Amino acid sequence: MYDVKFVYGNSDQIVVTEEKKKKVVALLSGGLDSQLAVRMMQEQGFEVSAVAIKTPFCDFDCGRGCGFEIRERSDDLNINLKTVYLGDEYIEMLKHPKHGIGAGFNPCVDCRTMMFDAAKKHMDEIGAEFIISGEVLGQRPMSQHGPALRTIEKESDLVGKIVRPLSAGLLPPTDAEKDGLIKRENLGMIKGRQRKIQIQMAKEYGIENPPNAGGGCLLTEPQFGIKAKDLFSHTETPTINDIDLLKIGRHFRLDEETKFVVGRNKDENEMIKAIALPGDILLEAKDYVGPVSILRGKNAKDHLRFASSVTLRYSDAPKDQQEIVTIKNDNSSEEISTKSIEEQDYTEFRI
Repeated sequence: MYDVKFVYGNSDQIVVTEEKKKKVVALLSGGLDSQLAVRMMQEQGFEVSAVAIKTPFCDFDCGRGCGFEIRERSDDLNINLKTVYLGDEYIEMLKHPKHGIGAGFNPCVDCRTMMFDAAKKHMDEIGAEFIISGEVLGQRPMSQHGPALRTIEKESDLVGKIVRPLSAGLLPPTDAEKDGLIKRENLGMIKGRQRKIQIQMAKEYGIENPPNAGGGCLLTEPQFGIKAKDLFSHTETPTINDIDLLKIGRHFRLDEETKFVVGRNKDENEMIKAIALPGDILLEAKDYVGPVSILRGKNAKDHLRFASSVTLRYSDAPKDQQEIVTIKNDNSSEEISTKSIEEQDYTEFRI
């Protein structure tokens, strides 16, 4: 993209010069703050290219999840969008996050560092001047206070190269400001969790129905965090399949190497069937509507009767009589006759 400038000489000469717009890379979420950061840079004449980060723990591709929102926002902003998937390397980071975890299982500082690493690669690819994000000083307790912001810049080798337009007026000058590419009077001074200023800015920029702050990370949810901690404490290197199973069902830890998950509805039952791997055991009440359950682990076969009785418990089967549970393991199938378990006999295993 170019700015066209007309410089007039004498009456029969016109000199036209074209100056290419300087580029910046934005970390774009589905939230309002990152949109505002983009608008602020566009208003100052920059060409913005966006990077969206997908991890195994976000709702990126789930219906109208954050991926849908990000693509929609990039269209509204008229910017190019590149999606970067952090998969196995993200799981590896989660095993030993350098800067710890939050209230759930969220390694926010290490996570943001990985995101900026991805944005840095794109910045180098397209020859951009710096990276912007919608981070607001003090908005999030683990990753958006001064020391954390500096740590993220240092760990991603981007000291002086990250501009946070909404709060930059409260932060030390970046290289872009020192080099005269941006001016402090054009930068925001927003701090904290209240969003009145952002809502007003959205109106001024014509952003209709402004969304809430970007999110969608399951690791910040306390209940999911408990299940994630259990998985990582019992599995040396969890797989994407293990992570997908974490997202559905009621979870039980039966021993150090055996996990049991019970579907909560028809959709989850189908997902459990789709997720099942060779060696996994699927259980289902034969004659009644109920869950599909999955046993996974080295000692799974040792827990067939327990898992069958829990599967019956969550089905429509009568609670006081023997019923049949169908068990499928790879290409084999068998049936077990058992009764529903009493609640007090299985709740201790619930994660």
